[in-house]
Amino acid sequence: MAKRAAQEESGVQRLSVAERVARGRAARRRAPRSGNGEFEPSAHRKDPVELLEGQSAGRVTELVPIRYGRMSESPFRFYRGAAAVMADDLSHTADSGLRVQLCGDAHMLNFGLLGTPERNLLFDVNDFDETLPGPWEWDVKRLAVSLAVAGRENGFSERERAVIVQSAGKSYREQMRRYAAMRHLDVWYARVDAEQLRTLGEAELRSRGRKRLAEALDKARGRDSLQAAGKLTEVVAGERRFRSVPPLVTPLTELLPDNQRDELEEQIRDMVEQYGQTLPSDRRHLLRRFTVVDVARKVVGVGSVGTRCWIILLLGRDDDDPLILQAKEAGESVLAPYVGAGEHSMQGERVVAGQRLMQAASDIFLGWHRTTGIDGRERDFYVRQLRDWKGSIESEFLVPRGMQTLGDVCASTLARAHARSGDRIAIAAYLGSADVFDQALVRFAETYADRNERDHQALLDAVTSGRLAAESA
Repeated sequence: MAKRAAQEESGVQRLSVAERVARGRAARRRAPRSGNGEFEPSAHRKDPVELLEGQSAGRVTELVPIRYGRMSESPFRFYRGAAAVMADDLSHTADSGLRVQLCGDAHMLNFGLLGTPERNLLFDVNDFDETLPGPWEWDVKRLAVSLAVAGRENGFSERERAVIVQSAGKSYREQMRRYAAMRHLDVWYARVDAEQLRTLGEAELRSRGRKRLAEALDKARGRDSLQAAGKLTEVVAGERRFRSVPPLVTPLTELLPDNQRDELEEQIRDMVEQYGQTLPSDRRHLLRRFTVVDVARKVVGVGSVGTRCWIILLLGRDDDDPLILQAKEAGESVLAPYVGAGEHSMQGERVVAGQRLMQAASDIFLGWHRTTGIDGRERDFYVRQLRDWKGSIESEFLVPRGMQTLGDVCASTLARAHARSGDRIAIAAYLGSADVFDQALVRFAETYADRNERDHQALLDAVTSGRLAAESA
């Protein structure tokens, strides 16, 4: 008893397997599995356009219309940029009380291919801007709805979408039950590599789907700093510099007058040096072998458009030895108002810690830094390689069977990420062996997809009325 009390005092409570199973089953009384299918907007639901405007307030003003332009293109594009809207809605849904490290924005396109330090190709979660500890259900529901919304965009029938979402729910549930029976180290070492994906493709996909998967795997292996340098840079007066493609890529020389540019460039050089202190010593040593030679501002994915993002060109041995780092602004997670701020005071550290916890393997240059800009404001950043064997599956080309296969792999990957940080035994016991949760997920996904379409229309109305400015880029 004294040992148990000491463990509880330190925040580490060692429960037996039987106690963890009982905890999971007891959670069904708090949040019945079938209740996960219900979604009714809160009577005090926030205006989705106001939520987006609130997010945009701290972003780069001239880039915000690009964000709205991209989100206007389709309900799926809107969904990808509306994590803040869904976080507010999820805070009013069923909650078993079981916590994990959340991705926070686990839609299907935030899973993809990445390279490990050992030069293996894995499939994993690849976006952690919103990561925080929270209810495991929120990530699963965000993934499920993305499958339903993308399925609608691809013209799939309601029955086809239901099969896809239910299959993803089953994949998450069954994989979590497998992890519940595994040793801690076996869970930690679990991963989905490229050959497993290829084998799955051979078994589950038709010839066109297998061809697209093979192309995605081959393309990912070619996406590295050398390829990025070939695409994003050019030689000017004998020196390698970023190519100007405004507004998507804008070199620092075109953004600011000379005195401010010099000051910002010096701050970014200092950022590279200082952020290196958050890397392991061997990688810090490697980073010091490179020299910063140019900086540009880059416009990033739908949800992040308008946040400050710098790409930094460094050279090692010579021009054929480039390293391109991306320093991306990290603000407060959209989950924070509902689950709390978390243990990390620096938002960049929050992102990095969540990524390292959830991913099977992370970028060797992943780190963070807090800096004061030329406007005198402190901002947090996380830094990683711009490309390191990264790749994704293009959802618009998927037929129902292909999307089902992708959804299954995303869901099982999410289960592995959650099993690393949460009580996998309790979650597995809550889910059980029946398909109650899987079927509930279908109802939730379709209901929320309807809500998402109405929210997308609200954005279009705001653009039409002149309330918001939208641009294509």
